[in-house]
Amino acid sequence: MNVNQDKAPSDAPVIWITGASQGIGEAVAIAMAREGMVVAASARNVERLEALANQSTGLKGSIIPYPLDVTDQTAVNKTVHKIIENHGGIDQAILNAGTYISAPATGFTSDAVRQQVELNLMGVCHCLEPLIAFMTKRGQGTIAINASLAGYRGLPRAAGYGATKAALINMAESLNSELSDVGIDIKIINPGFVKTPLTSKNQFPMPFLMEVDKAAQVIVKGMKGRSFEIRFPRIFAAILGLLRRLPYPLYFWLIRKAG
Repeated sequence: MNVNQDKAPSDAPVIWITGASQGIGEAVAIAMAREGMVVAASARNVERLEALANQSTGLKGSIIPYPLDVTDQTAVNKTVHKIIENHGGIDQAILNAGTYISAPATGFTSDAVRQQVELNLMGVCHCLEPLIAFMTKRGQGTIAINASLAGYRGLPRAAGYGATKAALINMAESLNSELSDVGIDIKIINPGFVKTPLTSKNQFPMPFLMEVDKAAQVIVKGMKGRSFEIRFPRIFAAILGLLRRLPYPLYFWLIRKAG
């Protein structure tokens, strides 16, 4: 498919989704196309993006592939420019690309942390830079950053992953307090365990595991709302929200018991 030939209707809202080739990103892309949006879908896997685009046939909206490695700032800038050029702008963005590398503390490596920082954290930063510049000039736009409930507090086997997600939550809070004044709505998405190819690799219990299509519907609804945080599943999010407020001695005791 030649994306340069796939122009969006002038009245169709445009949403850019990264990490769209599988899991939550894929499900949200399809859900947004059902809503009538033009979805600019980015990921590294070209074949999966083409297959995703084909799934939008017959839907109210459309999905257009924009292959991209978000760890490459130059490539990100070019992709954002191309989407804007092809479709007249970007109304919303969901920065979803990320990964999880499980490792016990006794097997801690800086390389595993670096990989997650480069994709989970810097990948988002690379996308934010051109998006904020464009939306500031335009005076409007919505950017949602996909973090995790794991960013609330430190969890076993997630020293690198949790650190990147906590950083994203902090970053979104900081940006929201400033960018609302220029018409940009910043949101944070904090999922719990969602049934995706990424979580299928986990070798530990995943309480309140959620189907990916249900998670996508929560995100679609949240993107329409006014709330800063979109979090799910509801009960699991409430439990972790409570743990977030506990004093360290009690928190560490509970985590050791649960482990």
